Amino acid sequence: MANGITVEVIATKILLIRGKKVMLDKDLAKLYGAGTKRLNEQVRRNKARFPEDFMFQLTEEETDSLRSQNATSNRGGRRYKPYVFTQEGVAMLSGVLNSVRAIKVNIQIMRAFIKLKEYIFAHKELSYKLRELEEKIGKHDADIKGIFETLRQLLSPPVKKRRLIGFHP
Repeated sequence: MANGITVEVIATKILLIRGKKVMLDKDLAKLYGAGTKRLNEQVRRNKARFPEDFMFQLTEEETDSLRSQNATSNRGGRRYKPYVFTQEGVAMLSGVLNSVRAIKVNIQIMRAFIKLKEYIFAHKELSYKLRELEEKIGKHDADIKGIFETLRQLLSPPVKKRRLIGFHP
């Protein structure tokens, strides 16, 4: 645990954007104890280390959506759209920020990404098991209905045969 930063706290900062698990530049800067401006400066100076699958800038719509989810105002704050970093981009940040704290925080962030992946995998396994159980129960329901129908037929009183008048065997 780096300076009281737990995996659970970091996990709350991981967002799903464009189908990728990412972290906002401002959240990373705060965790690293650096300013967002400094973090982004270091990234710009080392642009070759951050291809688009490691880091990308949010669109206007994504930024607005994020702003409305967090109920923040438009006034003040940033003058540009935020950058987000994938797990690989976060790993690359520790190399460009080059501080003891950055390394320690990065280790915690990597643990949070791994924990999240484990959680998602466990969730998928549980969903698969539930679906499997539902299918089995569905098949058993038909079998049980058939058994009850047979039991009803066996337990219902026999139908009396009518004698036909005028006919004697």
